[in-house]
Amino acid sequence: MAQAKKKADLSEQFSSLRNIPRFFRMIWSVSPKLALSNILLRLLQSGMPLAMLYVGKVIIDLVVQAAGDDAGLGSIRSVVHPVWFWVGLELILSVANSLLGRAITLTDSLLGDLVNNDSSVRIIRHAATLDLYQFEDATFYDKLERARTQTAGRTALMSMVLSQVQDLITVVFLSGGLIAFNPWLMLILIVAVIPSFIGETRFNRESYSLTRSWTPERRELDYLRYIGASNETAKEIKIFGLEGFLADRFKLLSDKYFRANRKLAVRRAAWGGLLSTIGTASYYVAYVFIIVQTVLGVITLGTLTFLSGAFSRLQGLLQGIMNRFSRIGEMALYLQDLFDFLELEPLSGSSRGNRKVPRPIRQGFRFENVGFRYPESEVWALRDLSFTLSPGEKLALVGENGAGKTTIVKLLANLYEPTEGRILLDGVDLREYDPEDLRREIGIIFQDYVRFMLKAGENIAIGNIQERENQEQIENAARKSLADTVVEHLPKQYEQMLGRRFSGGVDLSGGQWQKVALARAYMREAQLVILDEPTAALDARAEHEVFLRFSELMKGKAAVLISHRFSTVRMADRILFLEQGRLLELGSHSALLEQGGKYAELFRLQAKGYV
Repeated sequence: MAQAKKKADLSEQFSSLRNIPRFFRMIWSVSPKLALSNILLRLLQSGMPLAMLYVGKVIIDLVVQAAGDDAGLGSIRSVVHPVWFWVGLELILSVANSLLGRAITLTDSLLGDLVNNDSSVRIIRHAATLDLYQFEDATFYDKLERARTQTAGRTALMSMVLSQVQDLITVVFLSGGLIAFNPWLMLILIVAVIPSFIGETRFNRESYSLTRSWTPERRELDYLRYIGASNETAKEIKIFGLEGFLADRFKLLSDKYFRANRKLAVRRAAWGGLLSTIGTASYYVAYVFIIVQTVLGVITLGTLTFLSGAFSRLQGLLQGIMNRFSRIGEMALYLQDLFDFLELEPLSGSSRGNRKVPRPIRQGFRFENVGFRYPESEVWALRDLSFTLSPGEKLALVGENGAGKTTIVKLLANLYEPTEGRILLDGVDLREYDPEDLRREIGIIFQDYVRFMLKAGENIAIGNIQERENQEQIENAARKSLADTVVEHLPKQYEQMLGRRFSGGVDLSGGQWQKVALARAYMREAQLVILDEPTAALDARAEHEVFLRFSELMKGKAAVLISHRFSTVRMADRILFLEQGRLLELGSHSALLEQGGKYAELFRLQAKGYV
């Protein structure tokens, strides 16, 4: 069983090399000029070792010849003696080799940065095409984490593959010199590097398997490291004395990973030392053979220097090539993580429609026997839900936590798709509309809105990011949400960086953040505006004022609001009361009170708290 697994792992590692051509198409696409320059520079440098060894051979032979001849010894003092030409040539080659190396390092660095940036952009863009509930799945998030965090590895892989090709060309040049002298030297050389290659391949494969299998734990370690030293969690950690709990949990996990990694590292070092000793011994067998040939007068001292240098270089190059090949196979597996993520499709599997949203909406939205449950879940978040939302109507969603209110909002915004039933807009299934065009007609603020560490103006403009340069629209949205009262007290007003993460940033209170977040809903001229309990941090009076203004400004537009405060909910035209994902009651505030059902009971219960 273990043997079968090893073969499968090796097969996977070799099959991962098919990603290399695709990766280099990606590299070429980011900068053809830089890529071509890097290739040409490496081609030039690949011939340098052979040229320098040959020049060194000629110099030594000329010096030995001059040393054994009185006339030659005298002529070598002349600047026109051939030896000085070859010394000058060696100097030029040495300088050229150094400059080529620096140029290659520069192009590698620039290309690597561009590739990292490009892959990050691809991940960001592709993530936006996936279903929202995919991000709520731990297995999916592991894939995303591997694709997102391996940017440095992709840069290293690029340099490795390019170096591999360069070294292979150099090997071809140097091999010609050895084979011309004695083909057996090449056979000794190949035998010397094979054991090391096999060892590196095995341990690289085990290293990848260890890293991959520990992805969830490493994510937890990153999370513990973050919450253990963050301005967002500092208060709770101090008050509840969590530092010991978090530190102990981090130490437990990190020690467990360290022990697993140490075991592999020790075995790798031990076997690596043994196998490298075999390679070194083989080199000296060949070296002794070359020395004997020199003593017997078969070859010159210059040729001895050339062959020993070529053999030493070839041993290092071949060992590097084989070990690097194993590393390339391992890192190509990491590359597979990127391509696997980029090939993920939305779980809904829906064909994205291209129909444009009617402007204006005439009939409104209609839920027909809508049910929704998360993939691989047996629990229905919503079931058998039918209701309408007419143009210009204000609909409030009420129910206990977990009743399905936010799920309805996400379905309306086309962030989720129904598991059963359908949602219509002017009689047409939402799936037939262009999702981007549909979302442009919806302004929505969730209860768990994001506090972006951006400038105040940019935080507001997020609601319609294409208008981020439209200062008049940003300020108008701030007035509508009362965020202008927050901004006017900031040192740099709309240019003020919010949050403490970056230098010069100013943090806001919960209520201030909510006013900024509310302004996002007013940034777009949407036909449907949704407020999913975004005013929870405001006091009752401030929330009431926000919703009064909201009601006035939303005339002629459909609106959905979620709030636990019934004094606010009563402002809606109709109220939809949910219980365990099902519609329990639907009607106006007064009608539901007269009905005397669950809504009336909870309304009167909450009203007693204000008596």
